[in-house]
Amino acid sequence: MYTAFAAVYDRLMQGVDYEGWAAYYAGLLDRCGVRPGASVCECACGTGSLTAPLQRLGYGMTGVDLSQEMLSVAAQKARDQGLLIPFVRQDMCALTLHKRQHAILCTCDGVNYLTTPERVRRFFRAAFAALRPGGALIFDLSSPYKLENTLGSQTLGSQEDDVAYIWQNAWHPRTRTVDMRLSIFVRGGDGRYERLEEVQRQRAYGREELTRCLTDAGFAGIRFYGDRTLRAPAAKEARWHVTAMRPKEKVT
Repeated sequence: MYTAFAAVYDRLMQGVDYEGWAAYYAGLLDRCGVRPGASVCECACGTGSLTAPLQRLGYGMTGVDLSQEMLSVAAQKARDQGLLIPFVRQDMCALTLHKRQHAILCTCDGVNYLTTPERVRRFFRAAFAALRPGGALIFDLSSPYKLENTLGSQTLGSQEDDVAYIWQNAWHPRTRTVDMRLSIFVRGGDGRYERLEEVQRQRAYGREELTRCLTDAGFAGIRFYGDRTLRAPAAKEARWHVTAMRPKEKVT
């Protein structure tokens, strides 16, 4: 996943307002009692487009991803910006950090890419273990409505000056998954186009299922928000943001 087009990923995502997204995450962190200066690990960090602005906002960031190619791009971007951010290749379902964090983030559909409930439960348990008591798990994911109706079995496309893509989706109701086949065309210096192929799969998770998995992992204070809002998700909300707390240890 994300191997073939790590080098062009940022060009395809250049319309995303990562600075605004980071500011929203900073607000969620604040609501969970996590302030600048705290240690925060971002899982599924990709090329670090959200990790870097959060570091600039004052958080001590660590980036974790399964793709070494994406992490290499992230590390170079951080160096170019004069930021010291450790980027670590790990499966977030087996997350192991050198110290417990004040917060764990999983951004940009990271949970959707965990295509079985057992993988989700493993990630939640690993995040719980990696958090300090009183720490927060915060993540976002595409809603079931978006995966079924917006992506569904649609074919999407886009073309820029030197890169274009065709994005073909297939929704599977029985497994509640969508298969996404991306054909990416990158123009080289000789004017010829190189074709890159990428196949991905995401799964839709409902609120009750996520709440049950979080509770089973030990989390409490679970909250669902709409797409970069502080209100409950609407019926046709495209994206959910979720916060959950590792309870503080009782003083005896």
